[in-house]
Amino acid sequence: MTIEVSQLTDYLDELLKARQIKDFCPNGLQVAGKSNVKRIMTGVTASQALVDQAIATGVDALLVHHGYFWKNEPQPIVGMKKRRIKALLEADINLIAYHLPLDAHSSLGNNAQLAKLMNWSIDGTANPSDPGSVLMLGRVQQSHTSEQLANALVEKLNRPLTCYVPCQKPISRLAWCTGGGQGFIDEAAALGVDAFITGEVSEQTVHSAREQGIAFFAAGHHATERYGVKALGEHLGQQFNLDVSFVDIDNPA
Repeated sequence: MTIEVSQLTDYLDELLKARQIKDFCPNGLQVAGKSNVKRIMTGVTASQALVDQAIATGVDALLVHHGYFWKNEPQPIVGMKKRRIKALLEADINLIAYHLPLDAHSSLGNNAQLAKLMNWSIDGTANPSDPGSVLMLGRVQQSHTSEQLANALVEKLNRPLTCYVPCQKPISRLAWCTGGGQGFIDEAAALGVDAFITGEVSEQTVHSAREQGIAFFAAGHHATERYGVKALGEHLGQQFNLDVSFVDIDNPA
């Protein structure tokens, strides 16, 4: 089955509440290709390696979490940006990207999918009135030590932690934000959680965790955000009977 790209992006905009969420980049269709879509490739970031895979596979659309045209980035289409966009245009492949709307979706989003992978229960977001709230709250199924949670993250994500700050108390209540969410640590601590999990770490994050007595885990930006776009692609495949594949371009960050 095929679907018009406009119908596909309208569906995704509605599903992910894209028009209700302020973001740092345009969500939806970023580079136009074929008017009809049958085969879709999904991946975390529209890197040259993923674009090359899409071209080699002969897909009609590339659906990603990290696309192009970020706020405050240089606007000229030169160098690396030119090569990526030129390759997409020459192959007539649509580039469709959803950033914060994909982080925040209650079942298909990166945060929800990380919880599913880790078998965490979800209590909700830190700000339920905001459809773009990306700080999630929840619980482990049974109380863990810091070391047990660290080991579980390493096992499930199949990669070492970037940073790990243990705490002495048992871990039951969690907050998490996939990707570059380290800036939420103080808000998470104020909500009374025992541990905060995200993808990246900043210098001040470690001091904040130590001084506020919570465990902190930086489990990788890419690793914590592999699962939302994969789930979204699988949903589209089922919803519209499309041929959808997921490609994971390795990234240790």
